[in-house]
This record gives sequence, structure tokens and C-alpha cells, in this order.
Amino acid sequence: MTTLPTHAAKLRAGSGRASVPWYLFLPAILPIVLFSVLPLCQGIWLGFTEYRLGQDAPTFNGLANFAQMLKDTDFLSSFKVGLIWTFAVTGGVLFFGMGLALLLNARLPLQGLARVLVLVPWAIPPVIKGLIWRMVYHPDAGFLNQGLAALGFPDLHLNVLTDFTWALPAVILVGIWAGLPQATVVLLAGLQSIPDELKEAAALDGAGSWGILRHVTLPLMMPVIAATAALEFMWNFNAFGLVYVLTDGGPAGSTRLPMLFAYEEAFQYGNIGYASALGLAMVVVVGVLVYYTVRRQAQGGDA
Repeated sequence: MTTLPTHAAKLRAGSGRASVPWYLFLPAILPIVLFSVLPLCQGIWLGFTEYRLGQDAPTFNGLANFAQMLKDTDFLSSFKVGLIWTFAVTGGVLFFGMGLALLLNARLPLQGLARVLVLVPWAIPPVIKGLIWRMVYHPDAGFLNQGLAALGFPDLHLNVLTDFTWALPAVILVGIWAGLPQATVVLLAGLQSIPDELKEAAALDGAGSWGILRHVTLPLMMPVIAATAALEFMWNFNAFGLVYVLTDGGPAGSTRLPMLFAYEEAFQYGNIGYASALGLAMVVVVGVLVYYTVRRQAQGGDA
């Protein structure tokens, strides 16, 4: 005959679980501390120092790096380019990602194949994506000029990646293409969580496709869209590899993002202290945006 556990036995079992030795968590905690927390702390410390490659030891200089940052016209220019890139790519990814998600959520033939094709760019490393698009934009062998010639514009022989006017739009286009898969997947998951009954009720009330999208789908999707926008903003503001392969920040700094500028300061000029301060400033900018987005979501949920 079995007996139900008494209250005292439950407490003893609970206290036994609470007394699990702390060192059992070390295998999970140590890698996080060694590879994330310590480098982050070192980077923060270096941001407040004067330290160049080859120098024996960093010298504490307080906020001098941050003061220099505010007067550095090259950095301010890269920050402006970074904001244009981030808002353009994030906006493009959300707009086209939402369109693709709505299309993939509809009952269409070959829907499974279409979803696989949308995910293909996601599986390609950033460096390979950059090389692919360098070939597309190649002035002689690229598909861009060949397509323009086929459309009747053979004289438009563009070399967009070295053109001061066209380089940034060309790179933004690649950024949108590269960011579409993950945004589409997240937005598609959000669309599939909306009950069909709500759309059917709106249709019975006389709402058409546009009315259902405007008054049912988009309001219910706002938390998902806001979270996706915050993630995209973080990824795009910290973008490096794709733009580095495409243009290396050129021509004349027209596509130089803040992370590219920090990379140049660290590994071309050896200014580790200043580069660390730049990285720290980027973290603060992104952190403020994420805090603002999460707070807006919480306020919206409480409303």
C-alpha cells in the first residue's frame, strides 16, 4: 500500500534540491565567464585607457577617448552612415519580410518549396554572401550590367561598389536580401499564431482582405514586429563582415559603418583603447534602443 508524502517529507525533498552543490554548475558557468564576461570587462576597462599595440601597459585616461569620439569627424561620419544603413536595412527587412510572410502564410501551391527557398540566404555565411554580390555588381561580368544591357541600357555601365553615389544603396540592398530569411521566419510564426476565428469573424462583419490585414492581423502582430525590429536594429548596427567584403567601407568612407571604423582604429592604426571606447559606445546605443523597445512593449501589454 502506497502512502501520500507528508508535508514534512516534501519540505525535506525541497531542501535537498536547494542544497545541490554550487560547483556542479561550473561546467556551464565557466565558459560564459571565460569567453563572454571577462573579454567584455577587459573591453570596458580598455575603453577608459590610452593603449596602443606595442605599448607595455594601458594608461588610464578617464573619459578622454569618449571626448575624442565626439570631435572625431571620421567617426561621426561613420555613425551617420551606420544610422542610414541600420534604419534602411531594418525597414526594408520588416517591409519585405512581412510581405513574404503573408505570402507564405497563404494557401498556395508549392508552399513548402517556397519556404525552403526563402531560407537559403540564411544558410550562407556573410563572407560568401558578400562574394556572391561582388560578382553580381562586377562591372564587366556581373548580372547587373548584363541585365541593364538586356533591357536596352547598354550605356549604363555601372560600377556601383566604387561609385560614391551608388555604393551605399547597393550595399543596403544586399543587407535587406541577407536579413530577409530570419525576419520572414519570425513574422511567419507570428502570423500562424493568430486564430483563424478572428479573421473569419471580421470577414462575416464585411471586412475585406485589406480590412482584415489592417484591423486584425497587424494589431495582433505588433509585439512580434517590435521584437523583430529590435533584433534587426542590433544586428544591423553591429554589422561588419558583409560590408567589409563588399566595399571595405569605401569609396571615400561612403559605406564605412561604425564597426568598420572601430576595426580600422584597432587593427590598422593599433589604437586599442580608442577602438574599445567605440565598441562600448555602440553597446550603449543598442542597449538604449532595446530598453526603449522592451519598455514600449510592456506598456502596450499593460494597456
